[in-house]
Amino acid sequence: MNDRITYAVMGGGFLLLGIFLIFVAVMANSAPVPFTYIAFAIAIMCLCISYLVPEFFHKDERMQLIKQKGMFYSYFAFLFYSIVLQTLLQFEIINISALAAINILTGLMISNVFISFVILARVY
Repeated sequence: MNDRITYAVMGGGFLLLGIFLIFVAVMANSAPVPFTYIAFAIAIMCLCISYLVPEFFHKDERMQLIKQKGMFYSYFAFLFYSIVLQTLLQFEIINISALAAINILTGLMISNVFISFVILARVY
């Protein structure tokens, strides 16, 4: 139970950090710092882990299946994200730096893996 609270507090802290970074970017009338995407992804990761902590301690077939399927689905989602971002950059629909693109992809990958774990834990 203590681990759940710890991860929930950490997730809330990173969520507040991300909201603060967005607030500063809006007040400065500029794009958010690329770390903002990672802060939100880490917040999602911590909140998902706080939900999954009791299930991660069980090393049974169910948890192994959830991890395998979660990574499998996340692989195809990451391919989709990469293709969409590459297309948007290629046709100059968006214009962002390489650092921002990598941070966006990393944030999407982190978020997608742990959200798929939560969804699959609810299904199985």
